[in-house]
Amino acid sequence: MLGPRQEAQAALFYEFSLEDHIPQNHLLRSIDRFVDLSGIRQYLAEFYSHTGRPSIDPELLIRMLLVGYCFGIRSERRLCEEVHLNLAYRWFCRLDLSDRVPDHSTFSKNRHGRFRESELLRHLFETTVARCIAEGLVSGQRMAIDASLIEADANKQNSTPKENWDTSAIDPTDAPRAVREYLDTLDEAAFGAASEVQPKFTSHSDPASQWTAARKGPAFFSYSDNYLIDTDHGVIVDVEATRSIRQAEVGSTKTMLKRAKEKFDLHPERLIADTAYGTGPMLGWLVERRIAPHIPVIDKAKRAEGIWSRDDFEWDPESDRYICPEGHDLKQFRRNYSDPNRGPTGKGTMRYRALKLTCQACPSKAKCCPDTDTRTINREQDEDARQVARDIAKTRQYDISMKLRKKVEMLFAHLKRILGLGRLRLRGPCGANDEFLLAATAQNLRKLAKVFPAPQQTRKA
Repeated sequence: MLGPRQEAQAALFYEFSLEDHIPQNHLLRSIDRFVDLSGIRQYLAEFYSHTGRPSIDPELLIRMLLVGYCFGIRSERRLCEEVHLNLAYRWFCRLDLSDRVPDHSTFSKNRHGRFRESELLRHLFETTVARCIAEGLVSGQRMAIDASLIEADANKQNSTPKENWDTSAIDPTDAPRAVREYLDTLDEAAFGAASEVQPKFTSHSDPASQWTAARKGPAFFSYSDNYLIDTDHGVIVDVEATRSIRQAEVGSTKTMLKRAKEKFDLHPERLIADTAYGTGPMLGWLVERRIAPHIPVIDKAKRAEGIWSRDDFEWDPESDRYICPEGHDLKQFRRNYSDPNRGPTGKGTMRYRALKLTCQACPSKAKCCPDTDTRTINREQDEDARQVARDIAKTRQYDISMKLRKKVEMLFAHLKRILGLGRLRLRGPCGANDEFLLAATAQNLRKLAKVFPAPQQTRKA
């Protein structure tokens, strides 16, 4: 039979517990077990005034930001609405039903102030990494590095071509925050000093972002999100924001490896990366620190089919010479004094040449140097390290490493598809760094929650 009409009736008293209404298998229950913010107030104490109105608890702001980045809530206005309505979010943020949610403007004031001055978000990320290490998810033996383009909050309509861009005409006192940050990073290796080549266009709203067409489609302004991960469980060990150019991305590798050593005493036995990191100086830097480079070598010495390449020549380190397949020598110097035409080129390479008379009379000239009088081989200063990488590429461990490298790409796919970070919301180098740190923290927390889910409790009858 038809039951009575359901009507809401106001009650004078309610007995309500948030704890009883949050499902035992909810993601936030598992994440909450690994979020330790007990030391944040002490960490930020010196950045608060001793007088004035009591502030909003910084732990509440951090918990709300973690909710936003864990569930892909990109807008802080919407985040405040969701926390106001969602019981699980209130429970995680330690808010009762009657507690008021902070205004969205509070996040901006704290982010541009004490959060950046204290590097709180970096501290939060490193605390999460330390927890992953304590739980046994990080061994530090095998690490992988990669970068992904994240679209900046800028567009071409509000930009200037490189021939019309003049930094001397900018007044720092009257410039927006993102422009002031751009001026401050002109001498940093991750941004302005990464390359002398100026981008084709420079954004007015976010000049530190890079105009790029690396995706083989329409060009756009972007930043590069660089991840250093441990391949055991795909935990992000370090993260760095840079310009979207290869020099800056490769340079960030050194920064992150040094920081991992200083903060967590992690020194990998091998580093896995793609071809973009296979430059001579990068490989030399790794080999010097006894890190095996499982990286494809950038090698432009290959010749046309049927022509001898450098691999066909034998290197004799004791005599500082190459020996061609016919048994002839290619030397850098043939006299007692340095010949500038045959010596170092000044670009970190050495040139080895055979004698002209020898090459002209050689029966294999058509296979060696058909278009030149003599055969020349250029050898980089880091050629020994390049050879180490070539030898590693022939091993079975290298094949395993190339499969493990996909874990970095999977993290970037998760970052963009699940967490929704395909386009930045904050501007400037600091804004990009803040977003990347919070996103990496959220990914590590979700990893901990996946590996160690909250224990299920049976409900009382």
